Amino acid sequence: MIADAAPLPVQRAEDRVLSLYHLLDPEVLANPYPLYHKLRTEAPVHWDSFLHAWVVTRYADVVHVLHHFSANRTPTPEQLTALNLSALSPIAAVMVRQMLFLDPPDHTRLRALASAAFTPRRVEQLRAHIQEVMDTLLDSVVPRGHMDVIADFAGPAPAIVTAELLGVPAADHAELKEWSQDFAEMLGNFQHNPERFPRVLRSVESLCSYFRSAMREQKMHPREGLIQAMMAAEVDGARLNEEEIIANLIVTMVGGQETTTNLIGNGVLTLLRHPAELDRLRGDSSMIPSAVEELLRYESPSQHTARLAPGDVELGGKRIRKRQAVIAVMGAGNRDPERFPEPDRLDITRKDNRHLAFGWAAHFCFGAALARLEGQIAFETILRRLPQLKLDTRVPLEWRHNLGLRGVTALPVAFDASDSKKSSVFAS
Repeated sequence: MIADAAPLPVQRAEDRVLSLYHLLDPEVLANPYPLYHKLRTEAPVHWDSFLHAWVVTRYADVVHVLHHFSANRTPTPEQLTALNLSALSPIAAVMVRQMLFLDPPDHTRLRALASAAFTPRRVEQLRAHIQEVMDTLLDSVVPRGHMDVIADFAGPAPAIVTAELLGVPAADHAELKEWSQDFAEMLGNFQHNPERFPRVLRSVESLCSYFRSAMREQKMHPREGLIQAMMAAEVDGARLNEEEIIANLIVTMVGGQETTTNLIGNGVLTLLRHPAELDRLRGDSSMIPSAVEELLRYESPSQHTARLAPGDVELGGKRIRKRQAVIAVMGAGNRDPERFPEPDRLDITRKDNRHLAFGWAAHFCFGAALARLEGQIAFETILRRLPQLKLDTRVPLEWRHNLGLRGVTALPVAFDASDSKKSSVFAS
C-alpha cells in the first residue's frame, strides 16, 4: 500500500503487545480471538506501528470503514518503478484492474458488468451439478473410512465448480487451485514474506496467459461460462476490455476457491469441536442454511481487509490522516458482543446474524450466493454420508500461513464407511 506522508502517532510502551503482527505466531494464528478481544476492548481503533496501519476491530467501526473508506490501495506499476520495485509491476498491473481494489465510478462499472454475467439464475443452475461433484469426491474416500477434508473434498470441490463456472476444462482445476493459492497470498498477508514474490509472480503470469488463451479459444469456439459471459456483457453500451476481463476472472476464481475451501474446512472443524451443535444439525437438516451463516460468523474465511482513509477523519476518538491505511478486522467484528449476544458461543440457529464474512456495501462479495450454496450442499452431504464423523487427533492442526484468509492446511477425519447414504435433500 502507498500512503501519503503524514505525522504518525507515537506508540506507547503499553501498546506494544497490541499488533496483528502476532498472527505470525502459530499459537495466536490458531486462535486469534483473544488478541481480537484485547484490541476491541482496550484499543478498538489502534495504530499498529509494526504494520504501519490503523487496526479497527469493533463491528460498527468495521462497517463504517468498509462502507466509507477507499479500496483503491494498490500501488500502480509506475509507483513500484519509482520505488525500484519494477519486478512486481506485472502483479500490480492485474490488481489495479480488479474490482476488489477500485472505487466508484470504475468499481461501479466493473461490478455491473461482472454481476450481469454472475446471475442468481446461473448459480442456481449449478445446484444439481455441485451435488454431483461432491458425491463423486466422497465416493472415492468413503470405502477408506477416513480422509483429509481439505485435500480430498474442500479443496477440489470448489476448484472444480469454479472451473466449470468459468467455462474452462474441469481437468485444469488442480493447476488453477495452485495458482489461486499463490495469488491469495497477495490478498491475505502483510507482505512479510518477500521471498515468496517470485512464485507469486510466476503464478500471476501463468494465470494471465491461461485466461488470455481461454478467451482466444472461446472467440473461435464459444463455451457457456463466466468467460464467455464477461466477454459478451454490456451495460449501457459499456463492455470490459481484455485486461479487465482477465484481472477480474483471476479475482473471481481466487475468491470462489479460497473462501469456499476455508468455509467448508473451518465449518467441519468447528462442528466437530461442538458436538452438541453437530448433533442438532444431524437431527434437522433444515437448520443447514442458518448453520452456514453462523459458521461464517464464528470462523470467518476472510479475517481482515485494508482500506485507505478518504480524508482526515476521526474514528473511535482517534485522528486518522488522509490516505493512511486502515485494516478492518471482520473476524473481530464478528465476535463483537455489542452486535452479537454471546459472540464466542456457536449457535447454529442464531437470529439476526448479519455477519461481515463477505464484506459490506459496494464491495460485498458478489460470489456470496455461490459460496453459500456450496457450503450448504457440502455440510448436508458430509453429515449424511459420513456417519460418526470424528477428528483424527494424531496429527496436530496447522493453520495456513495466509493471515487474512483463515483455514487449516489439512483436516484429517475418520467415519463409519459402512453406513453412507447417497440420496440428497438438495438433489433436484
